Amino acid sequence: MLSGGIAISLAALGGISSPAMAQETWTMTSTWPDNISLVEIDRRWAETVNKLTKDELQINFRAGGTLMPSTEVFDAIETGGIEAAGDSPVYWAGNSSAFSLLGTTLSLFTAVDYLNWIQERGGFELYQEVYGRFGMVYLPHGVVNNEAGFMGRTEIKSLTDLDGKRLRISGRDQGRVLEQLGGSQVTLAGGEVYQAIERGVVDAAEFSTPGVNYSAGFDEVVEHWTVPGWHQSASVVGVMINKDAWDALSEETQEKLKIAAEANLAWSLSRSEMESTEATAKFIESGVVINRYSDEDLENIQKVANEVFLRGACEDPTYAKVIHSMIAYVEEYAVWRDVSVPYNMSRVTDDLPSLEEIEACL
Repeated sequence: MLSGGIAISLAALGGISSPAMAQETWTMTSTWPDNISLVEIDRRWAETVNKLTKDELQINFRAGGTLMPSTEVFDAIETGGIEAAGDSPVYWAGNSSAFSLLGTTLSLFTAVDYLNWIQERGGFELYQEVYGRFGMVYLPHGVVNNEAGFMGRTEIKSLTDLDGKRLRISGRDQGRVLEQLGGSQVTLAGGEVYQAIERGVVDAAEFSTPGVNYSAGFDEVVEHWTVPGWHQSASVVGVMINKDAWDALSEETQEKLKIAAEANLAWSLSRSEMESTEATAKFIESGVVINRYSDEDLENIQKVANEVFLRGACEDPTYAKVIHSMIAYVEEYAVWRDVSVPYNMSRVTDDLPSLEEIEACL
C-alpha cells in the first residue's frame, strides 16, 4: 500500500506524462484595437475559455494592432502564424463575397434573426464551410443589432441628400446600394473614421453601434446623425481558429470553446443594447441632431438592396447559398412573426427576392 505522499507524487507524474493533460497555449489577437469597445467581446471569450479549460488550454489575448496590423490577421490564422483571432467577417469579402453576409446583412436580419439562424437554421455550418476553405474553424461569439447609421458634420435628412456625398461605408453590398443612391463609397479602417470626419475627408460616416461610436469619441466631431442604420441591420463577430490548432484539442475542449462562444453571443447583445441606450442619450445631450429616413425612403432602400442580393447571388454560388438560406429562414419565421405582432422578434418585411430567383443563380 502506497503512502499518501507517494500516491500523490505518482499521480502528479502520471498527469504530466499523459497527453490528455498536456496544456495547449494559444496566442490570440483581434482586428479591434483597445480603443474600440468591440475588442471586449474577443477578450471576454478568451477569458471564459481560460476559466472553462483550465489545464487543457490557455489563451494569451493581445488587442488588435499589438502583434500585427488588422489587415494581416486573416493570413496569420490561415498560415498558422498564430492560433486564433477575433474578427468581423466583412473584412474578408475580397476572399469570398459570402463573408459579407456572414458578417452583416443589408436591410435584412435583426440580431435575433442571426441568433436563430446560426444556432437552429444551418448558419453555423455555413460559417464552417466558408472559413473552412481557408483552413479555419469559426465560432461566432458576438452579435449586435443595427448600427447607428451615418454620422458627420453634413446633415442628411433623406436619400436625396446622399447624392454626391463622400461617405465612409464598409461592405461590398453596402457600397453598391450607396452608389445607386448617388453617394460615393469611401473605404477606411475603423481607427481612421474619427479623423476623416474631423478633417472633412468624408461628409459622413457609418462605423458601428451608437455605443461603439461614442466610445470612439464621435460625439466630439459629429453634429448630425441619420437613422436607422439600414446598411448593417445587425452584425456578427467571431473568432477565427487555425484548423490544425483546433484539431490538436480534445473533443471535450473543443466543446468548451463552443459553449463559451454561445454564452458570449447572448452577453454581447445585451451589453451592446445597453451601451447603445446610454450612448444615444449622451449624443443627444451633446447636441447631435438626429434625422430619420421616411418610410418611402426605407422602401426604396429595400428595393435596391434586393437587386444587390440577386446580383451577388449570380456572381458567386457560395454567396447565393448563404443568402438563399437567410431568406428561406425569414420566410419560414414570418408565419410565427406575423402571428405574434406586436411582440415579434424578427425583421418585418415581405419585400425580398424570391427564392426561385436566387436558385436560378445556384
